[in-house]
Amino acid sequence: MAAMRAVAAAALLLVAAAAVTGASAATLALYNRCGETVWPGIQPSAGKELLARGGLILAPGHATSIHLPTGWSGRVWGRQGCKFDAAGRGHCATGDCGGTLYCNGAGGAPPATLAEITLASAPTPTAQDFYDVSLVDGYNIPIAMTPYHGSGANCVAAGCVSDLNRVCPQGLAVRGGEGNRVVGCRSACAAYGQPQYCCTGEFGTPQQCKPTAYSRLFKSACPKAYSYAYDDPTSILTCSAGASYVVTFCPHRR
Repeated sequence: MAAMRAVAAAALLLVAAAAVTGASAATLALYNRCGETVWPGIQPSAGKELLARGGLILAPGHATSIHLPTGWSGRVWGRQGCKFDAAGRGHCATGDCGGTLYCNGAGGAPPATLAEITLASAPTPTAQDFYDVSLVDGYNIPIAMTPYHGSGANCVAAGCVSDLNRVCPQGLAVRGGEGNRVVGCRSACAAYGQPQYCCTGEFGTPQQCKPTAYSRLFKSACPKAYSYAYDDPTSILTCSAGASYVVTFCPHRR
């Protein structure tokens, strides 16, 4: 509980500090509670503004805030085990975006836990933001996504705060780093490429593509995250327009 209170207090301070500038009604705060450095990647949806050049570095215990333009849409993920030279060239063990510090619009290589958001196009009383945490591209790091200053019955925290790497099936596990430990857990689609796992071909509709043993494992460990492509009913959350959001890496770490 103390760890969660610390996260909440730090997040509120970040959102409040960013709001003082008045540059935008919505703010995205990124907070690293992991015991190691995380390199967040940010990918805008097609036609949306590139933020923070698409990538940055967060030391343990550090945080930063980014103003979100009205109607912005995109995704955030955490890269781990990165090494970059003075020119920003290098590689990450998970979530790599083409061997560069600044992703510049590129997405992260699976497996990567994703925080996704689509802001309302106009701040009207009935407008809503949509957001979720997704394991459709696999898992590499615990993430919580918490809204602040928003309202609505579904305006609650999303996330995958469990360490899926500890329970990842052998066929999905990605190893690397010191001791060749498990650093990521691939989706069944990425691992096996079969239509029933990827929701493609004859399995390309919600009626035909059902949960599998692998997606059920993900859902059991992380009930507030997308576990496969058609896991909409329990995974997409909404907040009133104008809310701010905090993405916390390793939220439960003491």
